[in-house]
Amino acid sequence: MHAPMLILLLSSIAAAEAAGIGVTYGRRATSLPAPADVARFLARGTVLDRVRLLNADPLALRAFAGMGLSVDVTVPNALVPRIADSVAFARQWVRDSVAPHAAAGTNVSRILVGRDVISQANRTLLLCLVPAMQNLHTALLATSLHRRIKVSAAHSLGVLAVSTPPSAARFREGYDAAVVKPLLSFLRATGAPFMVNAYPFYGLTSDAELDFALFRVSAEGVTDAGTGLVYTNALDAQLDAVHSAMKRLGFGDVDVVVAETGWPWAGEDWEVGAGADHAGDYNRNAIRHLGSGVGTPLMPNRAFEVSIFSLFDENLKPGPMSEHHFGLFHADMTPIYDAGILTAPESVGPVSAKVTPAAPAPAPDAGAADSGGRQWCVPTPAADAAVLQENIDFVCGGGMGCGPIRPGGRCYEPDTVQAHAAYAMNLYFRSNGQHAFDCDFGRTGVVTTVDPSFGSCNFT
Repeated sequence: MHAPMLILLLSSIAAAEAAGIGVTYGRRATSLPAPADVARFLARGTVLDRVRLLNADPLALRAFAGMGLSVDVTVPNALVPRIADSVAFARQWVRDSVAPHAAAGTNVSRILVGRDVISQANRTLLLCLVPAMQNLHTALLATSLHRRIKVSAAHSLGVLAVSTPPSAARFREGYDAAVVKPLLSFLRATGAPFMVNAYPFYGLTSDAELDFALFRVSAEGVTDAGTGLVYTNALDAQLDAVHSAMKRLGFGDVDVVVAETGWPWAGEDWEVGAGADHAGDYNRNAIRHLGSGVGTPLMPNRAFEVSIFSLFDENLKPGPMSEHHFGLFHADMTPIYDAGILTAPESVGPVSAKVTPAAPAPAPDAGAADSGGRQWCVPTPAADAAVLQENIDFVCGGGMGCGPIRPGGRCYEPDTVQAHAAYAMNLYFRSNGQHAFDCDFGRTGVVTTVDPSFGSCNFT
């Protein structure tokens, strides 16, 4: 066998062995099962070998001890600047949030820094990303965990300025030299992958595009004029776009991992493609295709690690109905639809009677809708304080400008969860189009025409 062919064969085998199937375990929902029950179910009842936590919750980390699943933990965006500024704080975070669980048998395999940091509009947060990753790696070295735990970050396709055709893809202008090149250099040096959240669902504009998004054999191929390569599904095109952008900067050798992909089983009437049948088709086909070893047109003969979003529905998230309904399982851990990940597929019975979307967000009063006047988003009077704190963490951890409700800020007083939540929820509402669903927050928000501003705290 010629040397180049042997190298290609060995690299394909290595990629296939490294690939796996995971799930994102988000917990912005009511009535979820205990983490210990979730861990046992995933380990014994599914083919999944990896779980991604969207924080470093000690209760969840303890639950996965001894279960044999690889666990990715996430550093909240709010902590990224502190970790970037201080290697001592990075060491403390690793000692407190990671090392005890690794020692107790939880197979922590990655620390993911922030959530979609590069796509945020917060340049300060953006410039902290790589220094935070470097400090965390240094902290892992100090605890001798660097060989088993890699540091990376997950990114949406928003990191790309151009993604079509795949061969022309490039990173957003101004970020490539300041952030992306140092990021890719770090990943190459430490052997960590570039992780991407890829969602063909969000690229749909009409039903005519469903075949291409769902891997259907009837899909009409799309030819990349730059390479002549033919794409038969949207996910391949998205992954190759990321690869092309990396290669353009000289980092085509850095591995690509699908940190998130998925499909909602319910959505608004105007959301193309949302539905349980399509969700089942997409997730089954994505898992099968990425694990087949076929690869993509630009990355052939390899398998991809993939994590499906999400384990459960998350009714406390803001946004349209689809944002609440990416779940694979109900809270009692019966499947919403067959995603092909149970160890005993025949146990999947009819569950259509249980598929009941959450009630819509409260609508603004008729006067507000007809007046064309200004509107604000505030917490409902009966909203639970713990849920409101989660709303604050979601908005402010996502890179939005929450400085006014931090100590010394003009809206810090009164220092109550309700007051701070009103500011944060309204900030999200006004930054995302002021639709009713942007004020849903799991039915803890309501649109009002009464200006909630007070004193020097202007909510506009």
